[in-house]
Amino acid sequence: MSVFLVQHGLSLPKTEDPEKGLSEKGREETLKIAEVAAGYSVKISKIFHSGKKRAKQTALIMAEILCPGSDIEQMADISAMDDVKALGDRLGPDSNHMVVGHLPYMEKLVSYLTTGREAPKVLKFQNSGIVCLDQDESGWFIRWTLNPNIS
Repeated sequence: MSVFLVQHGLSLPKTEDPEKGLSEKGREETLKIAEVAAGYSVKISKIFHSGKKRAKQTALIMAEILCPGSDIEQMADISAMDDVKALGDRLGPDSNHMVVGHLPYMEKLVSYLTTGREAPKVLKFQNSGIVCLDQDESGWFIRWTLNPNIS
């Protein structure tokens, strides 16, 4: 079992949607990544999101494909500039939870888990991409990533 971290899908500019919901491309890429993950038999037990519209929409798409029938849940303190230590210290690989959030928070969280520090950045997230982390006796490590683009 693992922990899955996701940066929300591509969003609309504020001029088109003040809440910056997902763009059509953001919805398409999120659906594509979720379907590929399902094809690899990725199983998620629960999905959390930051509460922002684009994160909630991303979480709903992921939930529909990866854990149908499960509710998604808003999680406090995972916005872009929040402290990653609070969540980082309570995550466990046995949860099989997915967390959908924002940059720079998600990149700092991966760095914190794998190195014990928020910097330097050890991974560059992509919108809608999934980063799977696991833990063994030596600590957290990145098991795999699944992204809409390879460049």
